[in-house]
Amino acid sequence: MDDFSALPLVVLAEKFAALPGIGMKTAQRLAFAVMEMPAEDAQEFADAILNAKRKVHDCPVCQNLTEGEVCSICGSAKRDRSTICVVEGPKDVAAIERTHEYDGLYHVLHGLISPLDGVTPEHLRVKQLLERVQAGGVEEVIMATNPSVEGEATAMYLSRLLKPLGVKVTRLAFGLPVGGVIEYTDEVTLFRALSNRSEME
Repeated sequence: MDDFSALPLVVLAEKFAALPGIGMKTAQRLAFAVMEMPAEDAQEFADAILNAKRKVHDCPVCQNLTEGEVCSICGSAKRDRSTICVVEGPKDVAAIERTHEYDGLYHVLHGLISPLDGVTPEHLRVKQLLERVQAGGVEEVIMATNPSVEGEATAMYLSRLLKPLGVKVTRLAFGLPVGGVIEYTDEVTLFRALSNRSEME
């Protein structure tokens, strides 16, 4: 880092590197790009980050990110309220919405059970999901977690909690490859997975 010795630049690069998928070389390029911005653009960039942090929050119903009191999906009268699709994160909601084939509601867990990483059910939005189902009106809960070890463990755990509540619990029929990621899956594959979902044991 000989040409990268100014401390504020180092700190900026480290902040970029802390983001998922950003290595130190990319982080350094981003830091230099910020330095080449006009001061007004850099200020707008900083303001956009702070503005998003201030205004965007979890929907009190489905836990997806929203700027409103509730998200647009939970607030829509056109959605099927008898079905809840459970996903790991907000990016998965966006991916499924792009299929234009699912008209139910969502529940965002904000993670998956992963004991090795210290993530237990208490770290996820499990309680809120159970409360929604216990409130009545829900007939089916679709487990749309990734087909990874953590995704499967989370789906099985939730299925065991939900079945006694009298709801049908289904799992996406993964035309998705094992180890695949919903966020990066094309619409056709996701549509097939949604259409061919199966009930969990």
